[in-house]
Amino acid sequence: MYFGELKDCDIANGEGVRVTLFVSGCTNRCPHCFQPQTWAFDYGQPFTEETEEQILRMLAPSYISGLTLLGGEPFEPSNQRALLPLLRRVKAELPEKTVWAYTGRTYEELLTDGHSHRCEVTDELLGLVDVLVDGRFVQELKDISLRFRGSSNQRLLDLNETRRTGNMVQLPDRAR
Repeated sequence: MYFGELKDCDIANGEGVRVTLFVSGCTNRCPHCFQPQTWAFDYGQPFTEETEEQILRMLAPSYISGLTLLGGEPFEPSNQRALLPLLRRVKAELPEKTVWAYTGRTYEELLTDGHSHRCEVTDELLGLVDVLVDGRFVQELKDISLRFRGSSNQRLLDLNETRRTGNMVQLPDRAR
């Protein structure tokens, strides 16, 4: 896997102060994507063991709320396989940190057998994500008042509550 950018102290892509990893590779190719350079699977630099160690060090301070994955598309099968060991370590070594992930697919699509973005690690990867921002960006539905997303079709899914209750649980639509 390659990644285009790694940010620390990001406040735009999830609650609190976060470490953000922009993975490379995306077959969604949403019109008006804000990161079209990340569509290429070889954009940026290789994700290595050193990168993983750097992310864990960046997550360590108490003022960091967690890790956000976006891109590109974290739920491209090759990216899922590369991200799974990182998320396992984050949850084992820093269990107080939250994991947010952005995807151009819907949660339902990621759960559907036979879907092109689903692979042998999808369920485990989703099980390590606390909040999933799902759905393609749609320019005609752009709404700058929405929290942590660009268009009104996208959802902020609280996956912990969704798993606990068995019902889809969304975080509030707008900042209070």
